Amino acid sequence: MHKPSATLLIIDDDEVVRESLAAYLEDSGFKVLQATNGQQGLQIFQHELPDLVVCDLRMPQMDGLELIRRVGDMAVEIPVIVLSGAGVMSDVVEALRLGAADYLIKPLEDLAVLEHSVRRALDRAHLRSENRRYREKLEATNRELQASLSLLQEDQNAGRQVQMNMLPVTPWEAEGLQFSHQIIPSLYLSGDFVDYFRVDDRRIGFYLADVSGHGASSAFVTVLLKFMTTRLLYESRRGGSLPDFKPSEVLGHINRGLINTKLGKHVTMLGGVIDLETDRLTYSIGGHLPLPVIYVDGEARYLEGRGLPVGLFEEATYEDRTMDLPRSFSLSLFSDGILDVLPGTTLKEKEATLPEQVVAAGGTLDGLRQVFGLAKLSEMPDDIALLVLSRNLA
Repeated sequence: MHKPSATLLIIDDDEVVRESLAAYLEDSGFKVLQATNGQQGLQIFQHELPDLVVCDLRMPQMDGLELIRRVGDMAVEIPVIVLSGAGVMSDVVEALRLGAADYLIKPLEDLAVLEHSVRRALDRAHLRSENRRYREKLEATNRELQASLSLLQEDQNAGRQVQMNMLPVTPWEAEGLQFSHQIIPSLYLSGDFVDYFRVDDRRIGFYLADVSGHGASSAFVTVLLKFMTTRLLYESRRGGSLPDFKPSEVLGHINRGLINTKLGKHVTMLGGVIDLETDRLTYSIGGHLPLPVIYVDGEARYLEGRGLPVGLFEEATYEDRTMDLPRSFSLSLFSDGILDVLPGTTLKEKEATLPEQVVAAGGTLDGLRQVFGLAKLSEMPDDIALLVLSRNLA
């Protein structure tokens, strides 16, 4: 594990001992430097920066303990092996306390003991060096990650603010119709979106959309939906494209727009327009489940309709359906995330219970919050969006 050509520095005032140690270690494949005393050894150490130091404990000018202190101050990762014939236990303890890698008693009858100590000390030093590099790299990566997370948090905060600003006021009332909504994202940003607005003096439009996937990429598509519907609304008021603002034509326009953007995202959605003069609802469904639930006189049922998802098939067309609105009613729209909180094990069972839940909620958004326990939800696998429009509910 250690470098095969590691450089060793031997410091000993006994020339015979020093030379014999150097010769043996050189034969073992090491490069060996020599010094006759602690002061000279420290100078060589500073200049050459060897991989390991072998030093005598008792030397003139600077003893081994002082040398260990100096080496530790300059390069704590470089191991020092102490050789001494004194055999004083207090010296052994002090040398090890100062950071000596090993302590050997002279005379060494078998120099293989020294070689083994040297190789073991080099291996340990190499491991400490590797661990330090890994730790520094990990700390640097953690700092970069923290900076990225902070930037991501800033981006998400900005994205969430954009989404919140795009959503309509809740509750909102127009010509006796009340609109209210709630969106509960599974992540910080939501792929579900709702909107309601005046088309003109006699019409009110609304839609609920559920973008495929989750998070920022899906949230971006909600911004795109808002942009496309707002532009269509502006152009329809000017008598441009889609002057009638039929829901089927709006879904068709969004379908073409999403396909052309090549974002790899599609949307399930339901759009509707209410004619206030005729009290008639026209709606179109783009692959959306569950279907809207209408609540009248204490009973609830699904509206009828079907259609392909929006932004998935170029040839997709959408159908308008109409119905006369009762004097007193509520219409509840849900994204498919609501299925995760419904009782039942199969989709059929869950869908069968949804009208019952709307009845239990009295057709109101506050009632639905209580029935579904929305205030107590923690982690969810999908976004949940609810849009309720009503009139004259007791």
